[in-house]
Amino acid sequence: MKKVILPTDFSENAYNAIKYAVKLFKDVDTTFYLLHTYTPAVFRAEHLHQPSQVDLEDQNHAIVMKQLSDLQQRLQKELNSPEHTFEPRAVFNTLTDEVENMVQRKNADLVIMGTKGVSNVLEVLLGTNTTEVMRRANCPLIVVPSGFEYQSPKEIIFPTDYEIDYEKEQLQQLLGISEIHASNIDVIHVSSGHKLSEDQLQNKQKLDQLLAQAPHTFHHLPDQGVIEAINQFKADKPMALLVMIRNKHTFLERLFFEPIIKKIGLQINIPFMVIPYSK
Repeated sequence: MKKVILPTDFSENAYNAIKYAVKLFKDVDTTFYLLHTYTPAVFRAEHLHQPSQVDLEDQNHAIVMKQLSDLQQRLQKELNSPEHTFEPRAVFNTLTDEVENMVQRKNADLVIMGTKGVSNVLEVLLGTNTTEVMRRANCPLIVVPSGFEYQSPKEIIFPTDYEIDYEKEQLQQLLGISEIHASNIDVIHVSSGHKLSEDQLQNKQKLDQLLAQAPHTFHHLPDQGVIEAINQFKADKPMALLVMIRNKHTFLERLFFEPIIKKIGLQINIPFMVIPYSK
Protein backbone atom coordinates (compact mmCIF):
# COMPACT_ATOMS: atom_id res chain seq x y z
CA MET A 1 0.00 0.00 0.00
CA LYS A 2 1.21 3.48 -0.90
CA LYS A 3 1.21 6.13 1.86
CA VAL A 4 1.09 9.78 0.81
CA ILE A 5 0.97 12.93 2.96
CA LEU A 6 -1.15 15.76 1.49
CA PRO A 7 -0.70 19.07 3.35
CA THR A 8 -3.59 21.46 2.84
CA ASP A 9 -4.43 25.03 3.80
CA PHE A 10 -7.90 24.55 2.23
CA SER A 11 -6.98 26.73 -0.76
CA GLU A 12 -7.75 25.81 -4.36
CA ASN A 13 -4.01 25.43 -4.98
CA ALA A 14 -3.87 22.80 -2.25
CA TYR A 15 -6.99 21.09 -3.60
CA ASN A 16 -5.46 21.02 -7.08
CA ALA A 17 -2.37 19.25 -5.69
CA ILE A 18 -4.57 16.73 -3.88
CA LYS A 19 -6.47 16.01 -7.10
CA TYR A 20 -3.11 15.50 -8.82
CA ALA A 21 -2.07 12.98 -6.17
CA VAL A 22 -5.34 11.05 -6.42
CA LYS A 23 -5.08 10.84 -10.21
CA LEU A 24 -1.36 10.00 -10.11
CA PHE A 25 -2.18 6.88 -8.09
CA LYS A 26 -5.63 6.32 -9.61
CA ASP A 27 -5.64 2.51 -9.51
CA VAL A 28 -3.12 2.06 -6.70
CA ASP A 29 -4.14 1.04 -3.18
CA THR A 30 -3.20 4.24 -1.36
CA THR A 31 -3.76 5.90 1.99
CA PHE A 32 -3.76 9.68 1.75
CA TYR A 33 -3.19 11.67 4.94
CA LEU A 34 -4.99 15.01 4.65
CA LEU A 35 -2.82 17.17 6.90
CA HIS A 36 -3.51 20.64 8.24
CA THR A 37 -1.30 22.22 10.89
CA TYR A 38 -2.14 25.29 12.92
CA THR A 39 -0.60 27.55 15.56
CA PRO A 40 -1.79 30.81 17.14
CA ALA A 41 -0.39 34.02 15.69
CA VAL A 42 1.43 34.55 19.00
CA PHE A 43 2.41 31.41 20.84
CA ARG A 44 4.35 30.77 24.02
CA ALA A 45 4.93 27.29 25.37
CA GLU A 46 3.85 28.24 28.90
CA HIS A 47 0.42 29.21 27.56
CA LEU A 48 -0.36 25.55 26.98
CA HIS A 49 -0.76 25.16 30.74
CA GLN A 50 -3.40 27.86 30.89
CA PRO A 51 -7.04 26.76 30.46
CA SER A 52 -7.77 29.53 27.97
CA GLN A 53 -4.98 28.32 25.67
CA VAL A 54 -6.12 24.70 25.95
CA ASP A 55 -9.68 25.74 25.14
CA LEU A 56 -8.44 27.69 22.14
CA GLU A 57 -6.51 24.70 20.84
CA ASP A 58 -9.58 22.46 21.26
CA GLN A 59 -11.71 24.95 19.35
CA ASN A 60 -9.16 25.21 16.54
CA HIS A 61 -8.90 21.44 16.34
CA ALA A 62 -12.67 21.03 16.05
CA ILE A 63 -12.90 23.69 13.34
CA VAL A 64 -10.06 22.18 11.32
CA MET A 65 -11.43 18.65 11.63
CA LYS A 66 -14.78 19.89 10.26
CA GLN A 67 -12.96 21.48 7.31
CA LEU A 68 -11.01 18.27 6.71
CA SER A 69 -14.24 16.25 6.85
CA ASP A 70 -15.81 18.56 4.26
CA LEU A 71 -12.69 18.22 2.10
CA GLN A 72 -12.82 14.44 2.35
CA GLN A 73 -16.47 14.40 1.29
CA ARG A 74 -15.70 16.69 -1.66
CA LEU A 75 -12.89 14.42 -2.80
CA GLN A 76 -15.01 11.29 -2.56
CA LYS A 77 -17.86 12.95 -4.45
CA GLU A 78 -15.81 14.54 -7.23
CA LEU A 79 -13.05 11.97 -7.76
CA ASN A 80 -14.76 8.65 -6.94
CA SER A 81 -11.59 6.73 -6.04
CA PRO A 82 -12.55 3.43 -4.35
CA GLU A 83 -8.92 2.30 -4.19
CA HIS A 84 -8.08 5.19 -1.88
CA THR A 85 -8.45 5.84 1.84
CA PHE A 86 -8.39 9.38 3.22
CA GLU A 87 -7.32 10.00 6.81
CA PRO A 88 -7.69 13.57 8.19
CA ARG A 89 -5.00 14.95 10.49
CA ALA A 90 -5.38 18.27 12.34
CA VAL A 91 -2.23 18.97 14.34
CA PHE A 92 -1.07 21.82 16.58
CA ASN A 93 2.42 22.15 15.09
CA THR A 94 4.40 23.73 12.29
CA LEU A 95 3.98 22.10 8.90
CA THR A 96 7.64 21.21 8.40
CA ASP A 97 7.96 19.59 11.84
CA GLU A 98 4.74 17.64 11.45
CA VAL A 99 5.64 16.39 7.97
CA GLU A 100 8.94 15.11 9.34
CA ASN A 101 7.13 13.45 12.24
CA MET A 102 4.48 11.84 10.04
CA VAL A 103 6.98 10.49 7.53
CA GLN A 104 8.64 8.61 10.36
CA ARG A 105 5.47 7.55 12.20
CA LYS A 106 3.57 6.44 9.13
CA ASN A 107 6.56 5.35 7.05
CA ALA A 108 5.19 7.59 4.30
CA ASP A 109 6.36 7.19 0.72
CA LEU A 110 5.68 10.69 -0.59
CA VAL A 111 4.59 14.20 0.26
CA ILE A 112 2.58 16.01 -2.43
CA MET A 113 1.66 19.68 -2.06
CA GLY A 114 0.86 22.77 -4.09
CA THR A 115 2.52 26.11 -4.57
CA LYS A 116 1.33 29.41 -3.22
CA GLY A 117 2.22 32.62 -4.97
CA VAL A 118 3.63 35.43 -2.81
CA SER A 119 6.21 38.16 -3.23
CA ASN A 120 9.54 36.80 -1.96
CA VAL A 121 11.85 35.48 -4.71
CA LEU A 122 11.84 31.88 -3.49
CA GLU A 123 8.20 32.10 -2.51
CA VAL A 124 7.21 33.30 -6.00
CA LEU A 125 8.23 29.89 -7.26
CA LEU A 126 7.24 27.65 -4.42
CA GLY A 127 5.73 29.33 -1.35
CA THR A 128 7.13 29.56 2.16
CA ASN A 129 5.82 26.24 3.46
CA THR A 130 6.75 24.38 0.28
CA THR A 131 10.29 25.75 0.34
CA GLU A 132 10.80 24.74 3.97
CA VAL A 133 9.34 21.26 3.43
CA MET A 134 11.64 20.89 0.43
CA ARG A 135 14.66 21.78 2.55
CA ARG A 136 13.82 19.34 5.35
CA ALA A 137 11.68 16.58 3.86
CA ASN A 138 12.99 13.12 4.70
CA CYS A 139 11.09 11.45 1.86
CA PRO A 140 10.43 12.44 -1.78
CA LEU A 141 8.28 15.54 -2.28
CA ILE A 142 6.23 16.43 -5.35
CA VAL A 143 5.37 20.11 -5.81
CA VAL A 144 2.36 20.82 -8.05
CA PRO A 145 2.29 24.29 -9.67
CA SER A 146 -0.76 26.45 -9.18
CA GLY A 147 -3.40 25.76 -11.82
CA PHE A 148 -1.63 22.74 -13.30
CA GLU A 149 -4.07 20.50 -15.13
CA TYR A 150 -3.28 16.85 -14.56
CA GLN A 151 -1.21 15.04 -17.15
CA SER A 152 0.01 11.48 -16.79
CA PRO A 153 3.82 11.69 -16.41
CA LYS A 154 4.64 9.78 -19.58
CA GLU A 155 7.81 11.85 -20.01
CA ILE A 156 10.02 12.60 -17.00
CA ILE A 157 13.04 14.91 -17.10
CA PHE A 158 15.85 14.13 -14.65
CA PRO A 159 18.73 16.68 -14.69
CA THR A 160 21.90 15.57 -12.92
CA ASP A 161 25.58 16.41 -12.70
CA TYR A 162 26.57 12.81 -11.82
CA GLU A 163 28.09 14.01 -8.55
CA ILE A 164 25.84 11.70 -6.54
CA ASP A 165 26.51 8.09 -5.61
CA TYR A 166 22.93 7.01 -6.33
CA GLU A 167 21.18 4.47 -4.14
CA LYS A 168 18.29 2.17 -5.08
CA GLU A 169 16.12 3.40 -2.21
CA GLN A 170 16.45 7.00 -3.45
CA LEU A 171 14.90 6.16 -6.79
CA GLN A 172 12.20 3.79 -5.55
CA GLN A 173 9.30 6.26 -5.79
CA LEU A 174 10.47 7.60 -9.16
CA LEU A 175 10.65 4.06 -10.55
CA GLY A 176 7.25 3.27 -9.05
CA ILE A 177 5.66 6.23 -10.82
CA SER A 178 7.44 5.30 -14.04
CA GLU A 179 6.07 1.75 -13.81
CA ILE A 180 2.49 2.89 -13.11
CA HIS A 181 2.44 5.32 -16.04
CA ALA A 182 4.85 3.55 -18.43
CA SER A 183 7.02 6.66 -18.29
CA ASN A 184 10.21 7.40 -20.17
CA ILE A 185 12.93 9.03 -18.06
CA ASP A 186 15.19 11.54 -19.84
CA VAL A 187 18.41 11.98 -17.88
CA ILE A 188 20.11 15.23 -18.90
CA HIS A 189 23.62 16.44 -18.15
CA VAL A 190 24.85 19.89 -19.09
CA SER A 191 28.39 19.59 -20.39
CA SER A 192 30.91 21.97 -18.84
CA GLY A 193 33.39 21.44 -21.64
CA HIS A 194 35.33 18.90 -19.57
CA LYS A 195 35.20 15.13 -19.66
CA LEU A 196 33.39 13.38 -16.83
CA SER A 197 35.66 12.40 -13.95
CA GLU A 198 36.11 8.76 -12.99
CA ASP A 199 33.68 9.24 -10.11
CA GLN A 200 31.10 10.83 -12.40
CA LEU A 201 31.45 8.01 -14.92
CA GLN A 202 30.96 5.43 -12.17
CA ASN A 203 27.93 7.30 -10.84
CA LYS A 204 26.44 7.50 -14.33
CA GLN A 205 26.95 3.77 -14.85
CA LYS A 206 25.34 3.03 -11.50
CA LEU A 207 22.40 5.28 -12.34
CA ASP A 208 21.98 3.46 -15.65
CA GLN A 209 21.81 0.15 -13.76
CA LEU A 210 19.35 1.47 -11.16
CA LEU A 211 17.05 2.78 -13.90
CA ALA A 212 17.26 -0.46 -15.86
CA GLN A 213 13.62 -1.43 -15.19
CA ALA A 214 12.35 1.84 -16.72
CA PRO A 215 12.75 3.16 -20.27
CA HIS A 216 15.39 5.86 -20.02
CA THR A 217 17.72 7.90 -22.20
CA PHE A 218 20.88 9.85 -21.38
CA HIS A 219 21.37 13.28 -22.95
CA HIS A 220 24.47 15.49 -22.93
CA LEU A 221 23.58 19.12 -23.61
CA PRO A 222 25.95 21.84 -24.84
CA ASP A 223 27.68 24.08 -22.35
CA GLN A 224 25.08 26.52 -20.98
CA GLY A 225 23.38 27.42 -17.73
CA VAL A 226 21.60 24.52 -16.09
CA ILE A 227 18.34 26.44 -15.81
CA GLU A 228 18.44 27.44 -19.48
CA ALA A 229 19.17 23.82 -20.43
CA ILE A 230 16.19 22.52 -18.46
CA ASN A 231 13.88 25.14 -19.92
CA GLN A 232 15.10 24.46 -23.47
CA PHE A 233 14.77 20.70 -23.10
CA LYS A 234 11.21 21.08 -21.80
CA ALA A 235 10.40 23.37 -24.72
CA ASP A 236 11.72 20.90 -27.31
CA LYS A 237 10.16 17.81 -25.74
CA PRO A 238 7.00 18.19 -23.61
CA MET A 239 7.56 16.87 -20.10
CA ALA A 240 5.06 16.14 -17.33
CA LEU A 241 7.40 15.71 -14.33
CA LEU A 242 10.74 17.25 -13.35
CA VAL A 243 12.87 15.23 -10.92
CA MET A 244 15.97 16.26 -8.97
CA ILE A 245 17.93 14.89 -6.05
CA ARG A 246 18.54 17.39 -3.25
CA ASN A 247 22.16 17.35 -2.21
CA LYS A 248 24.03 20.35 -0.82
CA HIS A 249 27.03 19.54 -2.99
CA THR A 250 25.15 19.56 -6.28
CA PHE A 251 23.38 22.09 -8.46
CA LEU A 252 19.86 21.59 -7.07
CA GLU A 253 20.92 23.30 -3.87
CA ARG A 254 22.56 26.10 -5.84
CA LEU A 255 19.52 26.52 -8.07
CA PHE A 256 17.08 27.03 -5.26
CA PHE A 257 18.96 28.13 -2.20
CA GLU A 258 21.57 30.57 -3.51
CA PRO A 259 21.19 34.07 -5.05
CA ILE A 260 21.34 32.74 -8.63
CA ILE A 261 17.57 32.43 -8.43
CA LYS A 262 17.35 36.22 -8.23
CA LYS A 263 18.88 36.47 -11.70
CA ILE A 264 17.28 33.62 -13.63
CA GLY A 265 13.96 31.92 -12.96
CA LEU A 266 13.32 28.24 -13.52
CA GLN A 267 9.97 28.01 -15.27
CA ILE A 268 8.24 25.52 -13.02
CA ASN A 269 5.07 24.83 -14.95
CA ILE A 270 5.05 21.08 -14.43
CA PRO A 271 5.12 19.07 -11.18
CA PHE A 272 8.55 18.96 -9.59
CA MET A 273 9.79 15.96 -7.59
CA VAL A 274 12.57 16.52 -5.04
CA ILE A 275 14.33 13.40 -3.76
CA PRO A 276 16.32 13.75 -0.52
CA TYR A 277 19.94 12.66 -0.61
CA SER A 278 20.66 9.30 1.02
CA LYS A 279 23.28 9.88 3.68
